[in-house]
Amino acid sequence: MAKRLGRYTLQLERPVSIIGYAAAGSRKEAQGPLGKYFDCINEDSTFGETSWEKAESALQKCAVNKAIKKAGITPGDIDIMLAGDLLNQCIGSTYGARQLGIPYLGLYGACSTMAESLLLAALLTETGLANRCLAATSSHFCSAERQFRFPLEYGGQRTPTSQWTVTGAGACVTALQSGAPYVQAVTIGTIEDYGICDINNMGAAMAPAAFATLCHYFHDTETLPSDYDLILTGDLGMIGTQLLHQLMDEAKLSITANHKDCGLLIYDRLKQDVHAGGSGCGCAASVLCSYILPQLQDGRLQNVLFIATGAMMSPTSVQQGESIPGMAHLLHLSHYFEKEDASC
Repeated sequence: MAKRLGRYTLQLERPVSIIGYAAAGSRKEAQGPLGKYFDCINEDSTFGETSWEKAESALQKCAVNKAIKKAGITPGDIDIMLAGDLLNQCIGSTYGARQLGIPYLGLYGACSTMAESLLLAALLTETGLANRCLAATSSHFCSAERQFRFPLEYGGQRTPTSQWTVTGAGACVTALQSGAPYVQAVTIGTIEDYGICDINNMGAAMAPAAFATLCHYFHDTETLPSDYDLILTGDLGMIGTQLLHQLMDEAKLSITANHKDCGLLIYDRLKQDVHAGGSGCGCAASVLCSYILPQLQDGRLQNVLFIATGAMMSPTSVQQGESIPGMAHLLHLSHYFEKEDASC
């Protein structure tokens, strides 16, 4: 069973593999640097549906079905599905999953949902409470704009610090099997709030959470940033990345040499009008499932820290003038599986 390291981190004792994974996106994502790695691309962001919310459900369902197929199983082989999104009551996920017949747990971690769902799936699998779990999440630019900012018809100006919500989804299937990529350890994040109130500056709101979770992980595991090939944050974008680097440098744990951010990988900021970068649940999920997991599977990457970050606000809290709490969950993903007391 999982072994606790320090206060925040759990080291898996049995090999949990990600046996199937897939990413889905739309036209803007296809035009970005990672477009060729996606499993499913639909040039029409409506996905043939009559609303943006229905389109997001179709998007997530596409990633889920593809991940299940790549795992070589059927929906009936999955014991638990853990999924969520940015929409009220997580309707993107629940409506997308309602025909699958899989026992379902809905999650809300904002843009940290891919890490939250995957770490819970790994723990349920490692303990034997489930033979196979499915972790999934999604976001859609248009449905997110309607809920959190303004309807697209409003034609509002976007601030330089704003980020573009990715129309994307990712899904992973976990099982106790021998084969990369593996989940080695997980760190559950704490809520961090530095008093940021600007809904158009998600990077600043989330960077402190990424900083806290990374510090907790390095302290618990007695490792250093240089022990990992890649430290991948969820969607801090340009502003949040700069702030995270500053915080890590001040803590004498510089990550500049091996850090990348999904919000800066998925789009080309020089050619695509995304301002500070990408964001949304689908940002970290689609980058992980399209670009990172294949490299872990074939050994191009050996050790990766995946930290998805989320801004835990709602339209109501913003209207009431509340600050924006940040959340970040971490997974240590690897090409091999070794217990913590081995040469890991």
